[in-house]
Amino acid sequence: MTSRTLRAWTRYTVAMALLLLVLSPAMWLVLMSLRRESDIMSTSLLFQPTLSNYAKAWTGDFRGSFGHSVEAGVTSTLFALLVGVPAAYVLARWRFRGQHQVAMWILVTRMAPPIAFTIPFFLAYTRLGLMDTVAGLALIYVTFNLALVIWTMKGFFDAVPRSLEEAAWIDGAGVWSAFWRVALPLAAPGLAATGILCFILSWNDFFFALILTRTEAMTAPVAIVNFMQYAGFEWGKIAAGGVSVMLPVLLFTVLVRRYLVSGLTAGGVKE
Repeated sequence: MTSRTLRAWTRYTVAMALLLLVLSPAMWLVLMSLRRESDIMSTSLLFQPTLSNYAKAWTGDFRGSFGHSVEAGVTSTLFALLVGVPAAYVLARWRFRGQHQVAMWILVTRMAPPIAFTIPFFLAYTRLGLMDTVAGLALIYVTFNLALVIWTMKGFFDAVPRSLEEAAWIDGAGVWSAFWRVALPLAAPGLAATGILCFILSWNDFFFALILTRTEAMTAPVAIVNFMQYAGFEWGKIAAGGVSVMLPVLLFTVLVRRYLVSGLTAGGVKE
């Protein structure tokens, strides 16, 4: 065996070991969801799989909570993109006094821990009647995802050659027409990647959903915690709920992985 072959096999072995290490919690969760309650904590890989845990989890309130997660995630992502993408374009193309300060203050909203905003949001939502509503939850996700959208999309717009928009202006297009027809289509991979990241952050939120919802707008992550009761933990339903929450995002990411990878790398180089 040559030294090149040995190095290749070494890299392959290390990569597979790291991949197995990273995927082992998710794989173990899937195995738990397919076990019977009697052998839920067994370490044996040989067992008779069953879907009873999924049936039990989806017959209760988990189905409605799953729908609330979808509604809040999709709504917040659409509104964050609707507001954040034009703002990112303005920061990337226009030069005005205090531009860098404005960009920095937008980023500051992501620097503080979420718990620092809990009491202000709780008091405001109590007065406005937004407690335990999907709309109120989506509004919070929008406020926190806006900074991500603006800063990420600004990098993609910076990578789009300004000369293409200038050529559109010469042909008679207006500023926003050049934005919709030239800049935005060229930044489409970045738009897809940003949208996916926003949805994942909203989908996986637990803290605000726990504090600001009760029953009418409970999301899937909070519903899974409710399977932990004083009488004992329903591990089968917890595992089934965890897989149910993980699977849609996993499948969606696999389907759009080409746009996600190209989007995450396209904005790294400025023309």
